[in-house]
Amino acid sequence: MDYEEFKVAIFKMSGINLSFYKEKQMKRRIDTLIARSGYQHYEDYLKELMVNSGYFNKFINYLTINVSEFYRNAEQWEVLKKDIFPFLLKRSKRLKIWSAACSTGDEPYTLAMVLNGFIPLSDIKIIASDIDKEALQKARNGLYSEKSLEKLPIEYLSKYFIKNAGSFLVKDEIKNRVEFMQHDMLKDDYPMHCDLIVCRNVLIYFTEDAKNYIYKKFNSALKTEGILFVGSTEQIITANKYCLSPLRTFFYIKEKDL
Repeated sequence: MDYEEFKVAIFKMSGINLSFYKEKQMKRRIDTLIARSGYQHYEDYLKELMVNSGYFNKFINYLTINVSEFYRNAEQWEVLKKDIFPFLLKRSKRLKIWSAACSTGDEPYTLAMVLNGFIPLSDIKIIASDIDKEALQKARNGLYSEKSLEKLPIEYLSKYFIKNAGSFLVKDEIKNRVEFMQHDMLKDDYPMHCDLIVCRNVLIYFTEDAKNYIYKKFNSALKTEGILFVGSTEQIITANKYCLSPLRTFFYIKEKDL
């Protein structure tokens, strides 16, 4: 069995199409995992995945690259605070916000904390999604290491967290403002009429065809003059192709429907 046949088998088992991911990077990750698991061939590893749910869940979790932390790229969060939220709140005090590929929840919780500087928590509701069930469970638990919080401004840490035996627990008042759900950006329906979509440091792993599909879906999901916030390595070179235009670096405004 070669890698192409392995991809087909994984799609039948999980519904995840590995062809949408950059092949060199993904194949290297999978080959490393297979070797660490004590297997030499795709076929032998696949047989284990079919009968061992623990192996299968580990494999699926490994596919989703969960590198996340609070206030990652702090200067971008400052732009969100100083420019983007004030711009959006001029139109409505009830914003629909979607944190796509939210990993372990660092990002949507940060969004709620920053937005609370402008409006009451009772007016905040953030949709947060990821394909990884295990990451979503960690997000719902809301328990984080000190290291993952080291870039978070101290005022947020003291206001919204409870110290718990060396870790930090998100207070329920913030947890209750975020709705987590499992979601595959390549096959599931998107939340619609969003004022802000945040999708950062994920699309770098996708092929150009997959990114093209996702950016078109983001256009459909955004309101006119809604904002797309992307990661520091994901500037959209042909943003006008998706009826998006740069508002600030890493922030794009929807001009019209495609």
